[in-house]
Amino acid sequence: MNRQAIRDSSNKLLGYIETLSDGRQKATDVSNKILGYFDPTRNATTDPGNRVLARANILSGLIYDRR
Repeated sequence: MNRQAIRDSSNKLLGYIETLSDGRQKATDVSNKILGYFDPTRNATTDPGNRVLARANILSGLIYDRR
């Protein structure tokens, strides 16, 4: 699994995007609360309840919106 830190312009840590073993990506805030998932096979970003939020990868946007 690969984990990338997401930071704002002042270098404050906002959250993480992690690539899971099945190829999906997971966005979490700094306290590891799950914000959503991106499934590249469906080209869809979903919330933790599996509701489609967008037909694109908007995980970084989910993290920035939590600021």
